[in-house]
Amino acid sequence: MNGPIPHGGDLTAARARFPGRSDWLDLSTGINPWPYPLPRLDAAAWTRLPDAGRTADTEQAADAFYGAPPGSALAVPGTQAALQLLPALRPPSRMAVVGFTYQEHARCWRRAGHAVTETPSLAEAVAAADVVVAVNPNNPDGTGLDPSDLLRARAALAARGGWLVVDEAFGETRPELGVAGACGAPGLIVLRSFGKFFGHAGIRLGFVLADADTQAGLRDALGPWAVSGPALELGRIALADRPWATGTRLRLRAAADRLAGLLSATGLRVVGGTPLFVLAATEDAAGLHERLMQHGIMVRRFDERPHWLRFGLPPDADAEQRLRACLAAYA
Repeated sequence: MNGPIPHGGDLTAARARFPGRSDWLDLSTGINPWPYPLPRLDAAAWTRLPDAGRTADTEQAADAFYGAPPGSALAVPGTQAALQLLPALRPPSRMAVVGFTYQEHARCWRRAGHAVTETPSLAEAVAAADVVVAVNPNNPDGTGLDPSDLLRARAALAARGGWLVVDEAFGETRPELGVAGACGAPGLIVLRSFGKFFGHAGIRLGFVLADADTQAGLRDALGPWAVSGPALELGRIALADRPWATGTRLRLRAAADRLAGLLSATGLRVVGGTPLFVLAATEDAAGLHERLMQHGIMVRRFDERPHWLRFGLPPDADAEQRLRACLAAYA
């Protein structure tokens, strides 16, 4: 696929289809509905260009939060930017994506001239390619790969000059799966999203954890002042707030359990997920998706998996009840 890929969160398209609705409940993204409380930011974050010191402070906070060796993190304006720039740092290669997952990876590598395949297992991907991308935990089914398997894959790829790219966009909810502690080793690149777990996707902040050469290539491609001052300041403060992160993990897990129970109780089959979303299956996923849209509820559907629907977390009890009532009436 070389054209635009559908994503969640497209309220503009939803409003165009249903112009009479204004009360949209957007459950189509895996973004925390209880974002980190916005602190008062230093006024200089808004009025001055983000200097090297401010950037370094945020990157150090990211190293500490993700458990990476010092100097591993490079701040980027959202991990999507890194997805689009990484393929240009290598000559045309064989690239494999593990499983059905976030499709921007394959699209970006293919557009840069690499030969792209999708393989069902990590071992098959390592055998078939020079560059392997694994999303861990996976989006949209939440499957987790063992970190020891990933690190063995990294070693095998690095031995022949290859890369293992691990997208840990939802990693904050499953910290036991993370491989950031091994960053700096040749051939390992870890992508971390800030906006999903901390709930501020609009500021466009992410991190690439990698060796110095990869960082240098990305810094050159990004150019100066790539990440805004307010994004850096908010990131630095939020990443240092460990009590908030610990409490939020517990809150998200409880909310995902409630959502899974709600979906099961109304006849859907829960087939996966993470603490930020639940994946469910039904034979009439297209019909249910349309009914939900008619009632102002957006969820994520997948053309390649026509029986699947991914549900983000309802933000409050009223939203849960609204979803329950719509599903019950459809059952």
